[in-house]
Amino acid sequence: MINLVELAILACAGYRGTQLLVHDSILDPVRDRIDTWFQKRPESKAREMVLTLISCVYCTGWWVSGATLAAYLLAAGRWHEAPLLVHGVEWLAVAGAAVAINRWDDSLKDH
Repeated sequence: MINLVELAILACAGYRGTQLLVHDSILDPVRDRIDTWFQKRPESKAREMVLTLISCVYCTGWWVSGATLAAYLLAAGRWHEAPLLVHGVEWLAVAGAAVAINRWDDSLKDH
C-alpha cells in the first residue's frame, strides 16, 4: 500500500494533470475541436460523454488519478505487492486528495 508521502505526491500529480487537461490554455485547441465535434451531433450520448469528461475536473481527475497511480505502481515494480482491491482504495484516496487540492485552489480564487 502507498504511504502518506506517496499519496501526497500522487495527489499533486493528479491535480496538476487534471488542470492541464481541463483548464490550461495549451490544450485549448484540442478542447475546441472536441466541442466543435460535439456541436455537429449534440444529441449523441457518446459525444456528450467525451465533452463532459474533458470539462469536468471531477470526471477527468478520477481517470488522471487512476492513470497516475497505475503508472507509479508499475514503474516502481509495486503493482503485485497488493491485491487489486487495495489498489482500488488507493485510487479513491489519490483522487479524493487531488479533488481536495482542487477545491482548496478554487477557494483561493474567490478571495
